[in-house]
Amino acid sequence: MNLARIRSAGLVAGPLLAVLCYLALPSEFADGSGKIVPFLHPGRATLAMLVWMAVWWMTEAVDIEVTALLPLVMFPLAGIMSIEEASAPYSSSVVYLFFGGFVLALAIQRCGLDRRIAFLTLRLVGTTPGRLVAGMLATCAVLSMWISNTAAAAMMVPIAIAVVDLVLRTRTGAGFDPKQGIPADRVDERNFATALVLAIAYGASIGGVATLIGSPPNGIAARFILQTYGIEVTFLKWLAVGLPLTIVFLPIVWFILVRVAFRSRLGPIEGGREYLDAELAKLGPLSGAERAVLVVFLATIALWVTRPWVVAIKLGDFQPFGGLTDAGIAMIAALALFLIPVGGKVGLRAMDWSYAVQLPWGVLLLFGGGLSLAAATEATGVAAYIGSLTRHLGGLPPLVVVVAIVAVTVFASELTSNTAQVALMLPLLAAAAPGFGVPPALLLIPCTLAASLAFMMPVGTPPNAIVFGTGFVRIPQMVRAGLILNLSAIAVVTLFAYFVVQPLLATR
Repeated sequence: MNLARIRSAGLVAGPLLAVLCYLALPSEFADGSGKIVPFLHPGRATLAMLVWMAVWWMTEAVDIEVTALLPLVMFPLAGIMSIEEASAPYSSSVVYLFFGGFVLALAIQRCGLDRRIAFLTLRLVGTTPGRLVAGMLATCAVLSMWISNTAAAAMMVPIAIAVVDLVLRTRTGAGFDPKQGIPADRVDERNFATALVLAIAYGASIGGVATLIGSPPNGIAARFILQTYGIEVTFLKWLAVGLPLTIVFLPIVWFILVRVAFRSRLGPIEGGREYLDAELAKLGPLSGAERAVLVVFLATIALWVTRPWVVAIKLGDFQPFGGLTDAGIAMIAALALFLIPVGGKVGLRAMDWSYAVQLPWGVLLLFGGGLSLAAATEATGVAAYIGSLTRHLGGLPPLVVVVAIVAVTVFASELTSNTAQVALMLPLLAAAAPGFGVPPALLLIPCTLAASLAFMMPVGTPPNAIVFGTGFVRIPQMVRAGLILNLSAIAVVTLFAYFVVQPLLATR
């Protein structure tokens, strides 16, 4: 069945399965204590809507952002909640956290600061094949902590192609021909090129888990935990989990790419340092725009990291920064960029609205749709019903439960949007956690981290698709390397769940 048929089938199956689900659900159920409690219409309708949205998200029957608008229309019509209640999550603080982050990321791209960081990093690590792959991994990971992983990958791919072209010119006398590709007998060059571009895709995905704004699922999880349990996951708290995971996982990826999947015997790249020096020379000294954006960028990070101490500052009985939040810091940064003048032209600012409209508005709608669904799940008794279904599974070892959730999430992310997937899974996992007998954080955070770690398929993430388009990597190669990395990700995320997540983010 082709993609168009899958989408057409999903378009019809979504509402049809929702109706069948509603009709099949019981009007009462036994809670954890065995007491019979009613399962009222709003709860049954919410679970039916969850099925509808799941089908549309998984089949992409319509754009996933359009599916995220369903709660605004269907929740009031189905008697689940009022339009005011359904729409409130669309303006939650996490939306403004990411809005400010997106503006900051666009400013970094607009002034060329990201490109300067990339060339400086590659020049720093050196020009042997292994070091260049490490440089690509590190550069994309660092950039993706702050800007879109798609943008980071799109920017680094031309640099990788230029490096491969340089290698071919110095070793074969002919540069890279996109139509002909790399000759089949040049195994070392082909392996180096494949490892280099996959380092871009994988580094971009791994870096996104490090910060709260690095990947949309992170923001959804943080807001869901606050909305459901009243526990704030600050930028610093997420950094304490995500950054160590990134630091641990990047060397594993490098080893698998360079030493296992795509071994190459190439020596130092002739002319590599000269190429990087020439590209840096073209950029010239830091421009006024770059300096302004860099100052705002560093100040924003500093405020995110130090906010717990800044908020505690007192002037007598008054806390001047008591209302400062991570979202507020992001919005301060965005406003500053719109106000700071740069260059000699009158009225030229570090950011203007005509450029800012490029930010991914659809992601902000996804936040709203997912959080609205989560709020309805909690408010209408769906969480209690799902908990009753899983109470008999409490005998399973927690390790088995965590491994199963992480594995399902990793492999499901190969085919579906990780943002939509997390928005769908978090309410279900939160409801099921008591039945499994595990703290909710032991399922919620690993699921969120795992959703960004899909390495096997070109459709798994936008960076995977971008590097697949270079022609340096074929699907069997991506699947072979990606399968090893998926299994590694399951192991690493599970270990982090027990030794990092549970102590820091336990929700009970």
